[in-house]
Amino acid sequence: MHTILLTALTLCAAVFAQSSVVDSFVASESPIAKAGLLANIGPSGAKSSGAKAGVVIASPSNTNPNYLFTWTRDSALVYKTIIDQFVRGEDTSLRGTIDNYVSSQAFQQQVSNPSGSVSSGGLGEPKFNIDISAFTGAWGRPQRVTHPWLADGPALRSTALITYANWLIANSNTTFVTSTLWPIIKLDLDYVASNWNQTGFDLWEEVQSSSFFTSAAQHRSLRQGAALATAIGQTSVVSGYTTQANNVLCFMQSYWNPSGGYMTANTGGGRSGKDANTALASIHTFDPTAGCDSVTFQPCSDKALASLKVYVDSFRSIYSINSGAASNAAVATGRYPEDSYFGGNPWYLTTAAVAEQLYDALIVWKKQGSLNVTSVSLPFFQQFSSSVAVGTYASTTTTFTTLTTSVQNFAEGTLAVIAKYTPSNGGLSEQYIKTSGVPTSATDLTWSYASMLTAFASRSGVVPEAWGASGLVASASCGGATGGGGSPSAGTVQVTFNVQATTVFGENIYLTGSVDALQNWSPDNAMILSAANYPTWSITVSLPANTAIQYKYIRKFNGAVTWESDPNNSKTTPASGTLTINDTWR
Repeated sequence: MHTILLTALTLCAAVFAQSSVVDSFVASESPIAKAGLLANIGPSGAKSSGAKAGVVIASPSNTNPNYLFTWTRDSALVYKTIIDQFVRGEDTSLRGTIDNYVSSQAFQQQVSNPSGSVSSGGLGEPKFNIDISAFTGAWGRPQRVTHPWLADGPALRSTALITYANWLIANSNTTFVTSTLWPIIKLDLDYVASNWNQTGFDLWEEVQSSSFFTSAAQHRSLRQGAALATAIGQTSVVSGYTTQANNVLCFMQSYWNPSGGYMTANTGGGRSGKDANTALASIHTFDPTAGCDSVTFQPCSDKALASLKVYVDSFRSIYSINSGAASNAAVATGRYPEDSYFGGNPWYLTTAAVAEQLYDALIVWKKQGSLNVTSVSLPFFQQFSSSVAVGTYASTTTTFTTLTTSVQNFAEGTLAVIAKYTPSNGGLSEQYIKTSGVPTSATDLTWSYASMLTAFASRSGVVPEAWGASGLVASASCGGATGGGGSPSAGTVQVTFNVQATTVFGENIYLTGSVDALQNWSPDNAMILSAANYPTWSITVSLPANTAIQYKYIRKFNGAVTWESDPNNSKTTPASGTLTINDTWR
């Protein structure tokens, strides 16, 4: 006991010393980051010349690399930061730029571009010129016209605007929400609801792949969209949004890699799937009322913590600036370990995401007065206390104090890494060189500044609004939807259905069959398959063991339902283990 207390006291002293360094960095960098962010927003930002009102430039850098464009994703994340500050009452002067953003996005949605028009895929276009004209230069768009780019932008934009809409409703301005915001939000939500399972490009716009960050953002947007629609009387869309939110939540479970102990960030590109994508997903879908829920990948959930450790550890030996750091010490992190862009370096925003996830976790643990160590999160906690065991630890225990103090120290250490490699003027580029820490790539990256502001807010205990993650349960038929790393129910086996089926844009493949787990031949309740490996559509379902089943695939498109040809498919499930079925649509 004396050893544990001494360890806790030593850790507290280390945290105090390190926190004083971070305190100074936060105090100096906060106003610089805020000013840097606003400088990149048109029309009056100091570095945004040529940008229309409410348009966020990614960076003023126009050569090597040229980032003088506006990305829907980056802009939404930046304005979510701005809107959060406004609705919390921290800066009421921001309302004008928020309204400029609303107007700019209403216009941008209607701009036809290489991905299509507003009604044919154009909402998935990732970037535009800063005068809100279409970008028509060379780009890595998918060549299949029936499966255009699926971006995270519409989901993130709708989430930002819903946050503003909720504030307006609370302040007696529902009319503006209904007349001005809702038409913009609904276009984005309809796009997400119709296209969430179409394979596009990953978060970093490099490979065709399903992306966990995108799926998580889409799930949140549909939940919030259904709630907003209810609040303003647009009830006709609520059921559709909720149904698709359930489908996305189900699909999210399939990214989990149980043998590796982490959430696979992307399904393509020949990568490990260890990626900042997952930490970014966790912090941008943080709901403080959801506790440590693993189904929605909350920051303190066992799966999110396990993933964070795997992600951070993947950079310990590949960046020279991390040399000499202890195996449980904070280090610089980048996008993914296989990265070669600009030589493959740490990024300010990805390093900040590590700290922010840990600060978010600490907020929840302290609020609920306990933390839970599962078999999934055990490796994460063992890096701080080798003797810790699976169990729940109340805030009155020394184990709780030791672990939370260690996590706090790790989060502070991560911000200290950023502070070490931030130039004296506080300017934040996209990356800092892995051998020297010297800033590189795009200067004054707007997303870098936003990431500092959100990490600093979490450090100070600021929590975002709840968005409906509390109490959600993924269907028992979802692959991997077993909470904290458990196993499927006794008497069941995991059956993966794969079917080769070509589709047109907006058309989806579903599965139903003869047992409860296959929805008893119901076309309305049929389970949607994932198109992550198109033209193969897949789903994994828990089915009764040693049971004869019959099943069919169906197509749904514009309200029409088309059944596969007779006869029914038949199979007998094994007594144990797993089964993979490979079919072709007929």
